[in-house]
This record gives sequence, structure tokens and C-alpha cells, in this order.
Amino acid sequence: MVVIEVFLKLFVNILKIYQNTIDCICKYLSLIKSRYPLFVENKTTIHDIAKALKVDASTVSRALNNSPRVSQKTKDRITAKANELGYQRNLLASNLRKSVTNTIGVIVPRISRHFFSSVISGIEETAYDAGYNVIICQSLEQLKRERKLVETLLANRVDGVLLSVSMETDKIDHLLNMKNNGTPFLFFDRHCEIEGISSVLIDDFQGGFDATEHLILNGCKNIGHFSGPQELAIYRNRTAGYRKALEKYKIPFRPELLIRSSLMENDGAEGAKTLLSLPYKVDGLFSANDIAAIGAMKYFKNGGVKVPDEIAIVGFSNEPVSGIIDPSLTTVDQPGFQIGQIATKLLLDEISKAPNANATMAKTTILKSSLIERDSSRK
Repeated sequence: MVVIEVFLKLFVNILKIYQNTIDCICKYLSLIKSRYPLFVENKTTIHDIAKALKVDASTVSRALNNSPRVSQKTKDRITAKANELGYQRNLLASNLRKSVTNTIGVIVPRISRHFFSSVISGIEETAYDAGYNVIICQSLEQLKRERKLVETLLANRVDGVLLSVSMETDKIDHLLNMKNNGTPFLFFDRHCEIEGISSVLIDDFQGGFDATEHLILNGCKNIGHFSGPQELAIYRNRTAGYRKALEKYKIPFRPELLIRSSLMENDGAEGAKTLLSLPYKVDGLFSANDIAAIGAMKYFKNGGVKVPDEIAIVGFSNEPVSGIIDPSLTTVDQPGFQIGQIATKLLLDEISKAPNANATMAKTTILKSSLIERDSSRK
């Protein structure tokens, strides 16, 4: 009996300790909730508001959606109670019921490139003014990743997509699927030829022509050209401009001076090495982007080749670093912010007309580029 009594007393004491612990935890959670409400999950619903005000949930819903069927006095009363209870509307669910998300997706090759970040700024500002959110993705120049991003954006029910394709994009099945799915999209900067799809571009042909002509007028005769994949129209057009300038000034085109790559900095260095290995002196270089041009400049500098005295160089895209390196890089400037603004306005216009497929016709908008002359080409 004594053993049983001792056991029972011990059990009762354990229960008391347990109860005291539970009470302390509850008090602590209550204190946390009162002092730091943001750390507590908000689950207030329209039913909670309706219960507190003793009205129908349908009335609360109409009031929060500013329905004319509810008096202003009732709206104010319901809004005040909703704020008091910390109610937050589920905009995603609300938009999905309307088959819209007020969100557009953007896919760029690399966010780190100044041009693309400028485009994104134009996109975001224009979308924000129109009441849209923006999801920004980067393909890192990979077709596989670009495909996955398109799938992800469609799965997230974006209302439309703005896209600059990767250097690897030589197949467009994922883009055709997006078109067949009925999701509005358009290209900017780098595009693919797809019937019915709009594009916002710069005049890459003219930019390539102007860059090459500038080198010719500065006395260059043997002009190398760093280009990207010829499967992409952007690089075909810049190369075509380069060749047209040579033709205008009756300078023969030499295939060995055309070097194709991914236009990264190390590609520029390799291209410079190739140009120096030729049996004749190359005195000019037009690169289809600034990054490869800078890689070449570094290689020439390390090898004792003077820029621009021995070889003049022109890049393309006007990266911020181009104006501060030594010598500063002559380049072709692109109006990135303006491209973003125009592309977004066109896309939003297509989104508004999306239910009527015949209401939207493909449109190609071409903006002018401008040559910025700096020290790398001044002989």
C-alpha cells in the first residue's frame, strides 16, 4: 500500500508540473502574438469578419470587393473590422477565379549584363504602372534551362511572357507549345521567326555596319569580327552589316577573320590569339558584344599589342565597364530601357485582346542604335 501511495503522489506531481509547463507555453505564445503579430500566421477569413459583425459572409465579400449592392456605411464598418482582425485578401485565388494573375514572366539570357538589366527596368516600371507584377528568370544561355523556365511560368499561370532567347536556342518546340497554349508572348533583342509573334529589336544590321564603317574610316583594312551563333538572327544581322560595310569600301571579305563563339571574355581572348596568328597584320576588330571585345583587349595588352595604335576595336552593347577601362571602348549603344517599355506595352495590349485571337497581329518594332566613339578606335 505504501508503494502505491508513493507512486500516486509522484504521478500527481508530474501532472502538476506538466500542467504548469503547458500554462507557461500558452502564456509565452500569447505574449509573442501580442508583441510580434507578423510572426503569427494570419488565418482570418471573411467568415471570421462576418461572425464578429453578425452579418452574412456574402455581404462581407461584396463589401471588400466594393460592390454597389452594399451601402458605404456597411463597407466602412466591414473594412474597419477586417483591418482590426488583420485580414489579408488572397489575391492569387481571386485572380485565378477570374483566369488572370496580373503577372508577366520575363526570360533573359543573363541578368548580370547591363543591357538586360536596363530592359528589365523598363519592363518592371511599365508593368507596375499597369498593375502587373513581374517574374524575372535567366536562362544562362542554356536551351534546356530556357525550356524549363517556360514550363514553370506557364504552370504559374502568368498572363504573358517577354523573352530574349539563349545562344543555344536552335529548336523552338517549347515556344510553339506556348503559342499553341494561347499564352501571349513576344521577343525582345534576340528573337526567333515564329508566325504571329511580335518582336522589339534594334537595327542590328545598321549597328554592325556603323561599327565596321567607323573602323574603315579610321584607316583599318584588315578587320576581324567576333560573332555569336549564326542560328540567331541578331548575330546574322550584325555580321551582315559588317560584310556590307566591307563591300561598300571595296575591302574583300576574308572568312578567317570571322570568328564565331559564345562571346564570353575568354572567347575574346581566344579570338585575339587567333587573329595574331594570321600571316598578315589585323588592324581592326568589331566584336558583336563588349564582353568579348574586352577579353581581346586584355589579351592584346598582355602581349604588348597597342590599342588603338596597332589594332582599333569596337564593341557592341555599351556595358558600363566599357567607359572606364583603359583605353575606353568604342561601342554601339542599345536603348535597353526603351526596349523594355515598348515590349511591355505591346504584351499588355496582346493580353487584353487574348480572348479574341484575331484581334492581335504580329508587329516587329525596330529601334535605332548609336555609335559611341571612345579611345579604343581613335588612331
